[in-house]
Amino acid sequence: MTTEPRYSFRPPRSTPESRRGVPPRPRTETLPDMLIDRDVEVETRAGHTVQADIYRPLSGEPAGIIIAWSPYGKHDPAPIGKIYPASGVLPEHMSDLTTFEAPDPVFWVPRGYALIIADMPGTWFARGPATYLSPEEAEDFYDLIEWAGVQPWSNGKVGLSGVSYLTAAQWRVAELSPPHLAAINPWEGWSDTYREVARHGGIPETSFWPYIWERWGASTGEIEDLERETAEHPFFDEFWASKASALEKITVPAFVVGSWSDQGLHTRGTLEGFRRISSAQKWLFVHGRKKWAQYYVPENVQLQLEFFDHFLLGKGNLDHWPHVRAEVRTGFNQGEVIEVEGWPVADTEYRRLYLDGATGDLGASVPAVETELTYHGLGDPFEAERLVFEHPFTEETDLIGHSTATLFMSAPAAEDMDVFVGLFKRDTAGKIVPFVYYAQYEDGPVALGWIRASHRELDTELSTDFLPVLAHRRSLPLEVGGPTELVIEILPSGTRFSAGESLVLVVQGTDIKRYPKPLTYARHQTDLNKGPQLLHTGGRYSSHIVIPVVKTR
Repeated sequence: MTTEPRYSFRPPRSTPESRRGVPPRPRTETLPDMLIDRDVEVETRAGHTVQADIYRPLSGEPAGIIIAWSPYGKHDPAPIGKIYPASGVLPEHMSDLTTFEAPDPVFWVPRGYALIIADMPGTWFARGPATYLSPEEAEDFYDLIEWAGVQPWSNGKVGLSGVSYLTAAQWRVAELSPPHLAAINPWEGWSDTYREVARHGGIPETSFWPYIWERWGASTGEIEDLERETAEHPFFDEFWASKASALEKITVPAFVVGSWSDQGLHTRGTLEGFRRISSAQKWLFVHGRKKWAQYYVPENVQLQLEFFDHFLLGKGNLDHWPHVRAEVRTGFNQGEVIEVEGWPVADTEYRRLYLDGATGDLGASVPAVETELTYHGLGDPFEAERLVFEHPFTEETDLIGHSTATLFMSAPAAEDMDVFVGLFKRDTAGKIVPFVYYAQYEDGPVALGWIRASHRELDTELSTDFLPVLAHRRSLPLEVGGPTELVIEILPSGTRFSAGESLVLVVQGTDIKRYPKPLTYARHQTDLNKGPQLLHTGGRYSSHIVIPVVKTR
Protein backbone atom coordinates (compact mmCIF):
# COMPACT_ATOMS: atom_id res chain seq x y z
CA MET A 1 0.00 0.00 0.00
CA THR A 2 1.18 3.55 -0.77
CA THR A 3 2.26 5.47 2.33
CA GLU A 4 3.81 8.65 0.89
CA PRO A 5 3.21 11.49 0.97
CA ARG A 6 1.84 11.89 4.47
CA TYR A 7 -1.49 13.66 4.76
CA SER A 8 -2.85 15.99 7.43
CA PHE A 9 -6.18 15.13 9.04
CA ARG A 10 -8.80 16.99 11.05
CA PRO A 11 -12.19 16.26 12.61
CA PRO A 12 -15.14 16.82 10.25
CA ARG A 13 -17.06 20.07 10.47
CA SER A 14 -20.33 18.29 9.71
CA THR A 15 -21.70 14.95 10.84
CA PRO A 16 -23.75 12.63 8.65
CA GLU A 17 -26.81 13.26 10.80
CA SER A 18 -26.50 17.03 10.33
CA ARG A 19 -26.81 16.44 6.58
CA ARG A 20 -29.71 13.96 6.59
CA GLY A 21 -27.55 10.86 6.94
CA VAL A 22 -29.04 7.88 8.78
CA PRO A 23 -26.85 5.30 10.60
CA PRO A 24 -26.42 2.05 8.61
CA ARG A 25 -29.18 -0.54 8.86
CA PRO A 26 -28.43 -3.37 6.41
CA ARG A 27 -31.57 -4.64 4.71
CA THR A 28 -33.03 -5.57 1.33
CA GLU A 29 -35.94 -3.64 -0.08
CA THR A 30 -38.13 -5.01 -2.85
CA LEU A 31 -39.62 -2.77 -5.51
CA PRO A 32 -41.74 -3.93 -8.45
CA ASP A 33 -38.76 -4.22 -10.77
CA MET A 34 -35.67 -4.27 -8.54
CA LEU A 35 -34.02 -5.28 -5.29
CA ILE A 36 -32.17 -2.68 -3.24
CA ASP A 37 -29.52 -3.91 -0.82
CA ARG A 38 -29.07 -1.02 1.60
CA ASP A 39 -25.96 -0.21 3.64
CA VAL A 40 -23.79 -3.05 2.32
CA GLU A 41 -20.35 -2.79 3.96
CA VAL A 42 -17.26 -3.82 2.02
CA GLU A 43 -13.88 -3.86 3.75
CA THR A 44 -10.75 -2.93 1.80
CA ARG A 45 -7.19 -4.19 2.14
CA ALA A 46 -6.32 -1.10 4.21
CA GLY A 47 -9.00 -1.92 6.79
CA HIS A 48 -11.22 0.90 5.52
CA THR A 49 -14.85 0.30 4.62
CA VAL A 50 -17.12 1.29 1.77
CA GLN A 51 -20.83 1.75 2.48
CA ALA A 52 -22.90 0.92 -0.61
CA ASP A 53 -26.48 0.77 -1.79
CA ILE A 54 -26.89 -1.83 -4.54
CA TYR A 55 -29.75 -1.65 -7.01
CA ARG A 56 -30.11 -4.92 -8.94
CA PRO A 57 -32.59 -6.87 -11.07
CA LEU A 58 -35.41 -8.58 -9.23
CA SER A 59 -34.63 -11.83 -11.06
CA GLY A 60 -31.28 -12.21 -9.32
CA GLU A 61 -29.66 -13.08 -12.64
CA PRO A 62 -26.01 -11.98 -13.07
CA ALA A 63 -25.89 -8.40 -14.30
CA GLY A 64 -23.36 -5.97 -15.66
CA ILE A 65 -22.08 -3.77 -12.85
CA ILE A 66 -21.91 0.03 -12.89
CA ILE A 67 -20.28 1.74 -9.90
CA ALA A 68 -20.64 5.38 -8.89
CA TRP A 69 -17.98 6.20 -6.26
CA SER A 70 -18.91 9.35 -4.37
CA PRO A 71 -18.26 11.61 -1.38
CA TYR A 72 -21.74 13.16 -1.65
CA GLY A 73 -23.87 10.55 0.10
CA LYS A 74 -25.58 7.46 -1.31
CA HIS A 75 -28.61 8.19 0.88
CA ASP A 76 -29.18 11.57 -0.68
CA PRO A 77 -31.51 11.71 -3.68
CA ALA A 78 -30.29 15.00 -5.11
CA PRO A 79 -32.66 16.95 -7.30
CA ILE A 80 -29.92 18.91 -9.04
CA GLY A 81 -32.52 21.27 -10.46
CA LYS A 82 -33.52 22.29 -6.92
CA ILE A 83 -29.97 22.54 -5.55
CA TYR A 84 -28.79 24.41 -8.63
CA PRO A 85 -31.90 25.91 -10.26
CA ALA A 86 -29.99 27.13 -13.34
CA SER A 87 -28.36 23.73 -14.00
CA GLY A 88 -30.74 22.86 -16.83
CA VAL A 89 -31.55 19.39 -15.42
CA LEU A 90 -35.19 18.51 -16.03
CA PRO A 91 -37.09 16.56 -13.32
CA GLU A 92 -38.37 14.08 -15.89
CA HIS A 93 -34.80 13.06 -16.74
CA MET A 94 -34.18 11.40 -13.36
CA SER A 95 -36.14 9.41 -10.80
CA ASP A 96 -36.51 9.80 -7.06
CA LEU A 97 -33.75 7.21 -6.60
CA THR A 98 -31.10 9.24 -8.45
CA THR A 99 -28.27 10.46 -6.23
CA PHE A 100 -26.07 13.47 -6.91
CA GLU A 101 -24.16 13.23 -10.23
CA ALA A 102 -24.77 9.47 -10.42
CA PRO A 103 -26.70 7.21 -12.84
CA ASP A 104 -30.43 6.64 -12.33
CA PRO A 105 -31.24 3.11 -11.07
CA VAL A 106 -34.74 3.26 -12.56
CA PHE A 107 -33.21 3.46 -16.03
CA TRP A 108 -30.33 1.01 -15.65
CA VAL A 109 -31.66 -1.90 -13.58
CA PRO A 110 -34.44 -3.00 -15.99
CA ARG A 111 -31.83 -3.08 -18.76
CA GLY A 112 -29.70 -5.78 -17.13
CA TYR A 113 -27.44 -3.78 -14.82
CA ALA A 114 -26.71 -3.70 -11.11
CA LEU A 115 -25.91 -0.20 -9.96
CA ILE A 116 -23.65 0.33 -6.93
CA ILE A 117 -23.73 3.77 -5.31
CA ALA A 118 -20.78 3.84 -2.92
CA ASP A 119 -19.86 6.14 -0.06
CA MET A 120 -16.07 6.24 -0.23
CA PRO A 121 -14.03 5.42 2.89
CA GLY A 122 -13.99 8.07 5.58
CA THR A 123 -17.14 9.82 4.36
CA TRP A 124 -20.57 9.54 5.98
CA PHE A 125 -20.60 6.25 7.96
CA ALA A 126 -17.79 4.51 6.05
CA ARG A 127 -14.62 3.87 8.05
CA GLY A 128 -11.57 5.83 6.92
CA PRO A 129 -9.94 8.23 7.38
CA ALA A 130 -10.97 10.00 4.19
CA THR A 131 -8.38 11.05 1.66
CA TYR A 132 -9.40 12.63 -1.61
CA LEU A 133 -8.15 11.56 -5.06
CA SER A 134 -5.18 9.92 -3.41
CA PRO A 135 -3.40 6.65 -4.25
CA GLU A 136 -4.87 5.20 -1.05
CA GLU A 137 -8.40 6.05 -2.10
CA ALA A 138 -7.76 4.53 -5.54
CA GLU A 139 -6.69 1.27 -3.89
CA ASP A 140 -9.92 1.21 -1.87
CA PHE A 141 -11.89 1.78 -5.08
CA TYR A 142 -9.94 -1.05 -6.75
CA ASP A 143 -10.98 -3.38 -3.94
CA LEU A 144 -14.65 -2.48 -4.36
CA ILE A 145 -14.44 -3.18 -8.11
CA GLU A 146 -12.89 -6.58 -7.48
CA TRP A 147 -15.45 -7.40 -4.79
CA ALA A 148 -18.30 -6.48 -7.15
CA GLY A 149 -16.82 -8.53 -9.96
CA VAL A 150 -17.22 -11.83 -8.08
CA GLN A 151 -20.64 -11.42 -6.46
CA PRO A 152 -23.30 -14.00 -7.43
CA TRP A 153 -25.44 -11.22 -8.98
CA SER A 154 -22.49 -10.00 -11.09
CA ASN A 155 -21.52 -11.13 -14.60
CA GLY A 156 -17.90 -10.29 -13.80
CA LYS A 157 -17.71 -7.08 -15.84
CA VAL A 158 -17.63 -3.73 -14.08
CA GLY A 159 -18.08 -0.24 -15.53
CA LEU A 160 -17.73 3.18 -13.91
CA SER A 161 -19.92 6.23 -14.39
CA GLY A 162 -20.81 9.61 -12.88
CA VAL A 163 -19.99 13.30 -13.12
CA SER A 164 -17.26 15.50 -11.57
CA TYR A 165 -15.69 13.79 -8.52
CA LEU A 166 -17.29 10.57 -9.75
CA THR A 167 -15.17 10.99 -12.89
CA ALA A 168 -11.98 12.22 -11.23
CA ALA A 169 -12.02 9.02 -9.16
CA GLN A 170 -12.42 6.97 -12.35
CA TRP A 171 -9.13 8.30 -13.73
CA ARG A 172 -7.35 7.37 -10.49
CA VAL A 173 -8.59 3.79 -10.14
CA ALA A 174 -8.31 3.02 -13.87
CA GLU A 175 -4.55 3.66 -13.57
CA LEU A 176 -4.39 0.50 -11.43
CA SER A 177 -6.09 -1.77 -14.01
CA PRO A 178 -8.42 -3.80 -11.75
CA PRO A 179 -8.96 -7.15 -13.54
CA HIS A 180 -12.77 -6.89 -13.46
CA LEU A 181 -12.86 -3.31 -14.75
CA ALA A 182 -14.20 -3.52 -18.32
CA ALA A 183 -15.11 0.09 -19.23
CA ILE A 184 -15.18 3.65 -17.90
CA ASN A 185 -17.38 6.62 -18.76
CA PRO A 186 -15.59 9.75 -17.49
CA TRP A 187 -18.08 12.61 -17.76
CA GLU A 188 -16.63 16.00 -16.85
CA GLY A 189 -13.88 15.44 -14.31
CA TRP A 190 -10.50 17.00 -13.63
CA SER A 191 -7.34 14.92 -13.72
CA ASP A 192 -4.79 17.31 -12.12
CA THR A 193 -6.10 18.79 -8.87
CA TYR A 194 -3.41 21.47 -8.55
CA ARG A 195 -3.48 22.91 -12.08
CA GLU A 196 -7.16 22.49 -12.83
CA VAL A 197 -8.84 23.27 -9.50
CA ALA A 198 -6.71 24.51 -6.60
CA ARG A 199 -4.46 26.94 -8.49
CA HIS A 200 -5.11 28.30 -11.95
CA GLY A 201 -1.86 29.38 -13.55
CA GLY A 202 -0.42 29.44 -10.04
CA ILE A 203 -3.18 31.74 -8.69
CA PRO A 204 -5.05 30.29 -5.67
CA GLU A 205 -8.72 29.51 -6.41
CA THR A 206 -10.78 30.97 -3.57
CA SER A 207 -14.40 29.99 -4.27
CA PHE A 208 -15.06 26.47 -5.53
CA TRP A 209 -12.08 24.73 -3.92
CA PRO A 210 -12.82 25.81 -0.31
CA TYR A 211 -16.52 25.17 -0.86
CA ILE A 212 -16.08 21.68 -2.23
CA TRP A 213 -13.70 20.31 0.39
CA GLU A 214 -16.35 21.19 2.99
CA ARG A 215 -19.05 19.53 0.86
CA TRP A 216 -16.97 16.32 0.80
CA GLY A 217 -16.42 16.36 4.55
CA ALA A 218 -19.44 14.78 6.29
CA SER A 219 -17.95 11.99 8.42
CA THR A 220 -17.93 10.17 11.73
CA GLY A 221 -14.12 10.16 11.79
CA GLU A 222 -11.15 12.17 10.60
CA ILE A 223 -10.93 13.57 7.09
CA GLU A 224 -8.04 14.92 5.08
CA ASP A 225 -7.35 18.55 5.97
CA LEU A 226 -7.30 19.99 2.46
CA GLU A 227 -7.37 23.55 3.76
CA ARG A 228 -4.12 23.11 5.67
CA GLU A 229 -2.48 21.08 2.92
CA THR A 230 -3.35 23.65 0.26
CA ALA A 231 -1.74 26.39 2.35
CA GLU A 232 1.35 24.28 3.08
CA HIS A 233 1.93 23.25 -0.55
CA PRO A 234 1.94 26.38 -2.77
CA PHE A 235 3.93 24.63 -5.50
CA PHE A 236 3.45 21.42 -7.45
CA ASP A 237 5.34 18.97 -5.21
CA GLU A 238 4.95 15.31 -4.30
CA PHE A 239 1.76 16.08 -2.42
CA TRP A 240 0.04 17.49 -5.49
CA ALA A 241 1.60 14.85 -7.70
CA SER A 242 -0.20 12.29 -5.54
CA LYS A 243 -3.50 13.92 -6.57
CA ALA A 244 -2.77 14.00 -10.31
CA SER A 245 -3.77 11.10 -12.53
CA ALA A 246 -1.14 8.99 -14.30
CA LEU A 247 -3.31 9.04 -17.40
CA GLU A 248 -0.89 7.17 -19.63
CA LYS A 249 -1.33 4.06 -17.46
CA ILE A 250 -5.03 3.80 -18.37
CA THR A 251 -5.79 1.14 -20.99
CA VAL A 252 -9.44 0.26 -20.33
CA PRO A 253 -12.08 1.17 -22.99
CA ALA A 254 -13.36 4.70 -22.34
CA PHE A 255 -16.23 6.88 -23.49
CA VAL A 256 -15.14 10.38 -22.43
CA VAL A 257 -17.51 13.35 -22.38
CA GLY A 258 -16.41 16.92 -21.76
CA SER A 259 -17.59 20.45 -22.42
CA TRP A 260 -16.21 23.79 -23.49
CA SER A 261 -18.35 25.34 -20.78
CA ASP A 262 -16.69 24.10 -17.57
CA GLN A 263 -13.81 26.59 -17.83
CA GLY A 264 -11.74 26.53 -14.65
CA LEU A 265 -13.06 23.20 -13.41
CA HIS A 266 -13.43 20.18 -15.72
CA THR A 267 -12.81 21.29 -19.32
CA ARG A 268 -9.04 20.95 -19.31
CA GLY A 269 -8.79 17.77 -17.26
CA THR A 270 -11.43 15.87 -19.20
CA LEU A 271 -9.87 16.66 -22.57
CA GLU A 272 -6.38 15.96 -21.30
CA GLY A 273 -7.73 12.67 -19.95
CA PHE A 274 -8.91 11.64 -23.40
CA ARG A 275 -5.74 12.84 -25.12
CA ARG A 276 -3.31 11.11 -22.80
CA ILE A 277 -4.93 7.80 -21.85
CA SER A 278 -3.43 4.78 -23.63
CA SER A 279 -6.74 3.01 -24.27
CA ALA A 280 -6.89 1.42 -27.71
CA GLN A 281 -10.68 1.86 -27.65
CA LYS A 282 -11.64 5.38 -26.69
CA TRP A 283 -14.28 7.86 -27.82
CA LEU A 284 -14.73 11.57 -27.12
CA PHE A 285 -17.83 13.74 -27.24
CA VAL A 286 -17.31 17.40 -26.28
CA HIS A 287 -20.24 19.83 -26.15
CA GLY A 288 -20.81 23.44 -25.19
CA ARG A 289 -23.75 23.07 -22.84
CA LYS A 290 -24.49 22.45 -19.16
CA LYS A 291 -22.73 19.36 -17.87
CA TRP A 292 -25.37 17.98 -15.49
CA ALA A 293 -28.17 18.48 -17.99
CA GLN A 294 -26.17 16.73 -20.70
CA TYR A 295 -25.44 13.71 -18.49
CA TYR A 296 -29.15 13.05 -17.97
CA VAL A 297 -30.76 14.00 -21.31
CA PRO A 298 -32.25 10.85 -22.91
CA GLU A 299 -30.15 10.96 -26.09
CA ASN A 300 -26.93 10.97 -24.07
CA VAL A 301 -28.15 8.29 -21.64
CA GLN A 302 -28.79 6.21 -24.74
CA LEU A 303 -25.13 6.66 -25.75
CA GLN A 304 -24.05 5.53 -22.29
CA LEU A 305 -26.29 2.48 -22.69
CA GLU A 306 -24.82 1.56 -26.08
CA PHE A 307 -21.31 1.86 -24.65
CA PHE A 308 -21.94 -0.26 -21.55
CA ASP A 309 -24.11 -2.76 -23.44
CA HIS A 310 -21.14 -3.48 -25.68
CA PHE A 311 -18.44 -3.76 -23.04
CA LEU A 312 -20.40 -5.12 -20.06
CA LEU A 313 -23.16 -7.19 -21.69
CA GLY A 314 -21.53 -8.13 -24.99
CA LYS A 315 -24.39 -6.64 -27.00
CA GLY A 316 -24.07 -4.72 -30.26
CA ASN A 317 -20.98 -2.92 -31.47
CA LEU A 318 -19.68 0.61 -31.71
CA ASP A 319 -18.40 0.42 -35.26
CA HIS A 320 -20.69 3.28 -36.23
CA TRP A 321 -19.38 5.59 -33.49
CA PRO A 322 -17.00 8.36 -34.64
CA HIS A 323 -14.00 8.47 -32.35
CA VAL A 324 -14.26 12.23 -31.78
CA ARG A 325 -17.35 14.41 -32.00
CA ALA A 326 -17.34 18.09 -31.07
CA GLU A 327 -20.01 20.74 -30.86
CA VAL A 328 -18.96 23.94 -32.61
CA ARG A 329 -20.90 26.63 -30.77
CA THR A 330 -22.55 29.59 -32.42
CA GLY A 331 -24.30 30.97 -29.34
CA PHE A 332 -25.93 30.00 -26.06
CA ASN A 333 -27.14 26.39 -26.40
CA GLN A 334 -26.63 26.65 -30.14
CA GLY A 335 -24.12 24.85 -32.30
CA GLU A 336 -23.39 22.06 -34.73
CA VAL A 337 -22.02 18.68 -33.66
CA ILE A 338 -19.37 17.56 -36.13
CA GLU A 339 -17.02 14.62 -36.51
CA VAL A 340 -13.34 15.49 -36.37
CA GLU A 341 -10.14 13.51 -36.59
CA GLY A 342 -8.28 13.13 -33.31
CA TRP A 343 -7.76 15.39 -30.33
CA PRO A 344 -6.25 17.90 -30.79
CA VAL A 345 -7.95 18.00 -34.18
CA ALA A 346 -5.67 16.85 -36.98
CA ASP A 347 -4.47 19.52 -39.42
CA THR A 348 -5.25 22.38 -37.04
CA GLU A 349 -3.75 25.68 -38.21
CA TYR A 350 -2.34 27.46 -35.19
CA ARG A 351 -2.67 31.06 -36.32
CA ARG A 352 -0.86 33.97 -34.66
CA LEU A 353 -2.59 37.27 -34.06
CA TYR A 354 -0.46 40.14 -32.73
CA LEU A 355 -1.72 42.75 -30.29
CA ASP A 356 -1.53 46.34 -31.49
CA GLY A 357 -1.72 48.71 -28.59
CA ALA A 358 -2.12 51.74 -30.84
CA THR A 359 -5.25 50.49 -32.61
CA GLY A 360 -6.66 47.73 -30.36
CA ASP A 361 -6.40 45.29 -33.27
CA LEU A 362 -5.34 41.65 -33.37
CA GLY A 363 -3.46 41.34 -36.66
CA ALA A 364 -1.31 38.99 -38.70
CA SER A 365 1.98 40.88 -38.28
CA VAL A 366 3.95 42.47 -35.45
CA PRO A 367 3.15 46.19 -35.27
CA ALA A 368 6.19 48.31 -36.05
CA VAL A 369 5.44 50.85 -33.34
CA GLU A 370 6.01 49.91 -29.71
CA THR A 371 3.19 50.85 -27.34
CA GLU A 372 2.65 50.64 -23.62
CA LEU A 373 -0.89 50.22 -22.28
CA THR A 374 -1.88 50.31 -18.62
CA TYR A 375 -4.70 49.33 -16.28
CA HIS A 376 -4.90 49.08 -12.51
CA GLY A 377 -3.95 45.59 -11.27
CA LEU A 378 -6.90 45.29 -8.88
CA GLY A 379 -9.25 47.24 -11.11
CA ASP A 380 -12.99 47.39 -10.84
CA PRO A 381 -15.86 46.39 -13.12
CA PHE A 382 -15.35 49.40 -15.38
CA GLU A 383 -14.13 49.04 -18.95
CA ALA A 384 -11.23 51.39 -18.27
CA GLU A 385 -9.61 48.79 -16.03
CA ARG A 386 -9.16 46.22 -18.77
CA LEU A 387 -7.51 46.09 -22.17
CA VAL A 388 -9.51 44.96 -25.18
CA PHE A 389 -8.27 43.79 -28.58
CA GLU A 390 -10.33 42.59 -31.51
CA HIS A 391 -9.96 40.56 -34.70
CA PRO A 392 -12.79 40.52 -37.27
CA PHE A 393 -13.10 37.43 -39.47
CA THR A 394 -13.64 37.92 -43.19
CA GLU A 395 -14.91 34.37 -43.69
CA GLU A 396 -16.57 31.70 -41.58
CA THR A 397 -13.94 30.37 -39.16
CA ASP A 398 -14.09 27.53 -36.63
CA LEU A 399 -11.78 27.66 -33.61
CA ILE A 400 -11.54 24.22 -32.01
CA GLY A 401 -8.86 23.45 -29.43
CA HIS A 402 -6.27 25.15 -27.26
CA SER A 403 -5.31 28.82 -27.58
CA THR A 404 -2.28 30.53 -26.06
CA ALA A 405 -1.44 34.12 -25.15
CA THR A 406 2.14 35.39 -25.01
CA LEU A 407 2.17 38.79 -23.33
CA PHE A 408 5.00 41.13 -22.38
CA MET A 409 3.95 42.59 -19.02
CA SER A 410 5.38 44.72 -16.24
CA ALA A 411 4.17 45.94 -12.83
CA PRO A 412 6.37 48.82 -11.61
CA ALA A 413 4.73 49.02 -8.16
CA ALA A 414 4.57 45.28 -7.45
CA GLU A 415 6.90 42.34 -6.88
CA ASP A 416 4.60 39.88 -8.66
CA MET A 417 1.44 40.01 -10.75
CA ASP A 418 -1.66 37.99 -11.53
CA VAL A 419 -2.94 38.33 -15.10
CA PHE A 420 -6.36 37.17 -16.36
CA VAL A 421 -7.29 36.79 -20.02
CA GLY A 422 -10.59 36.01 -21.70
CA LEU A 423 -11.73 35.33 -25.25
CA PHE A 424 -15.18 36.47 -26.37
CA LYS A 425 -17.25 36.51 -29.55
CA ARG A 426 -18.78 39.74 -30.91
CA ASP A 427 -21.56 39.42 -33.47
CA THR A 428 -22.14 41.60 -36.55
CA ALA A 429 -24.45 43.86 -34.54
CA GLY A 430 -21.61 44.64 -32.14
CA LYS A 431 -22.94 42.60 -29.21
CA ILE A 432 -20.97 40.08 -27.16
CA VAL A 433 -22.40 36.57 -27.71
CA PRO A 434 -23.05 34.69 -24.43
CA PHE A 435 -22.19 31.03 -23.82
CA VAL A 436 -22.76 28.51 -21.05
CA TYR A 437 -20.23 28.92 -18.26
CA TYR A 438 -19.49 26.75 -15.21
CA ALA A 439 -22.58 24.53 -15.60
CA GLN A 440 -25.07 27.19 -14.47
CA TYR A 441 -24.33 30.60 -15.92
CA GLU A 442 -25.52 31.76 -19.31
CA ASP A 443 -23.33 34.78 -20.08
CA GLY A 444 -19.93 33.14 -20.31
CA PRO A 445 -16.84 33.68 -22.45
CA VAL A 446 -15.43 31.63 -25.28
CA ALA A 447 -12.44 30.69 -23.11
CA LEU A 448 -10.37 31.81 -20.10
CA GLY A 449 -6.72 31.81 -19.05
CA TRP A 450 -4.74 32.86 -15.98
CA ILE A 451 -1.15 33.22 -14.80
CA ARG A 452 0.82 34.34 -11.75
CA ALA A 453 4.00 35.80 -13.19
CA SER A 454 6.26 34.15 -10.62
CA HIS A 455 4.91 30.75 -11.78
CA ARG A 456 5.70 31.35 -15.47
CA GLU A 457 8.41 28.70 -15.81
CA LEU A 458 7.31 26.02 -18.27
CA ASP A 459 7.52 22.27 -17.72
CA THR A 460 9.42 21.36 -20.86
CA GLU A 461 8.50 17.67 -20.63
CA LEU A 462 4.74 18.22 -20.35
CA SER A 463 4.42 21.23 -22.67
CA THR A 464 3.53 20.75 -26.32
CA ASP A 465 3.44 23.05 -29.35
CA PHE A 466 -0.23 23.80 -28.63
CA LEU A 467 -0.33 23.54 -24.82
CA PRO A 468 2.08 25.36 -22.48
CA VAL A 469 2.17 23.59 -19.10
CA LEU A 470 3.60 25.48 -16.14
CA ALA A 471 6.07 23.68 -13.89
CA HIS A 472 4.97 25.36 -10.63
CA ARG A 473 8.22 24.28 -8.97
CA ARG A 474 9.60 27.63 -7.80
CA SER A 475 8.95 31.39 -7.70
CA LEU A 476 10.68 33.59 -10.27
CA PRO A 477 10.98 37.38 -9.80
CA LEU A 478 9.79 39.77 -12.47
CA GLU A 479 12.43 40.77 -14.97
CA VAL A 480 14.49 43.83 -14.01
CA GLY A 481 14.73 46.72 -16.45
CA GLY A 482 12.07 45.53 -18.85
CA PRO A 483 8.84 43.63 -19.28
CA THR A 484 8.45 39.95 -18.39
CA GLU A 485 7.30 37.49 -21.05
CA LEU A 486 4.28 35.46 -19.87
CA VAL A 487 3.05 32.43 -21.80
CA ILE A 488 -0.56 31.80 -20.79
CA GLU A 489 -2.56 28.65 -21.47
CA ILE A 490 -6.07 29.52 -22.64
CA LEU A 491 -8.45 26.65 -21.99
CA PRO A 492 -9.85 24.65 -24.93
CA SER A 493 -12.94 25.81 -26.74
CA GLY A 494 -14.97 25.16 -29.89
CA THR A 495 -16.64 28.20 -31.46
CA ARG A 496 -17.79 29.24 -34.94
CA PHE A 497 -17.38 32.81 -36.17
CA SER A 498 -19.31 33.94 -39.22
CA ALA A 499 -17.92 36.50 -41.65
CA GLY A 500 -18.10 39.90 -39.97
CA GLU A 501 -18.02 38.50 -36.43
CA SER A 502 -15.01 39.18 -34.21
CA LEU A 503 -12.76 37.45 -31.70
CA VAL A 504 -12.29 39.70 -28.67
CA LEU A 505 -9.34 39.39 -26.27
CA VAL A 506 -9.63 40.91 -22.79
CA VAL A 507 -6.63 41.38 -20.45
CA GLN A 508 -7.03 42.53 -16.85
CA GLY A 509 -5.78 42.02 -13.28
CA THR A 510 -8.89 40.41 -11.78
CA ASP A 511 -11.40 37.71 -12.70
CA ILE A 512 -12.91 38.14 -16.15
CA LYS A 513 -16.36 37.04 -14.95
CA ARG A 514 -17.67 38.41 -11.66
CA TYR A 515 -20.78 37.20 -9.90
CA PRO A 516 -22.03 38.20 -6.43
CA LYS A 517 -21.43 35.89 -3.50
CA PRO A 518 -22.40 33.25 -2.53
CA LEU A 519 -22.50 32.06 -6.15
CA THR A 520 -19.70 29.56 -6.67
CA TYR A 521 -17.46 29.56 -9.73
CA ALA A 522 -13.74 29.82 -10.48
CA ARG A 523 -13.00 32.90 -8.38
CA HIS A 524 -9.58 34.34 -7.47
CA GLN A 525 -9.68 36.98 -4.75
CA THR A 526 -6.09 38.05 -5.12
CA ASP A 527 -4.49 40.77 -3.04
CA LEU A 528 -1.14 40.23 -4.74
CA ASN A 529 -1.62 42.86 -7.46
CA LYS A 530 -0.60 46.41 -6.57
CA GLY A 531 -0.68 49.52 -8.70
CA PRO A 532 -0.68 49.55 -12.48
CA GLN A 533 0.00 46.66 -14.81
CA LEU A 534 1.56 47.47 -18.18
CA LEU A 535 1.16 45.54 -21.42
CA HIS A 536 3.83 46.08 -24.07
CA THR A 537 3.07 45.54 -27.76
CA GLY A 538 4.82 46.03 -31.08
CA GLY A 539 8.46 46.27 -32.11
CA ARG A 540 10.58 44.30 -29.65
CA TYR A 541 7.48 43.10 -27.80
CA SER A 542 5.59 40.67 -30.00
CA SER A 543 2.65 40.15 -27.66
CA HIS A 544 0.29 37.78 -29.45
CA ILE A 545 -2.28 35.03 -29.18
CA VAL A 546 -2.33 31.71 -31.03
CA ILE A 547 -5.75 30.43 -32.09
CA PRO A 548 -6.68 26.92 -33.37
CA VAL A 549 -8.29 27.27 -36.81
CA VAL A 550 -9.94 24.09 -38.10
CA LYS A 551 -11.40 23.57 -41.56
CA THR A 552 -14.73 21.82 -41.02
CA ARG A 553 -16.49 22.55 -44.31
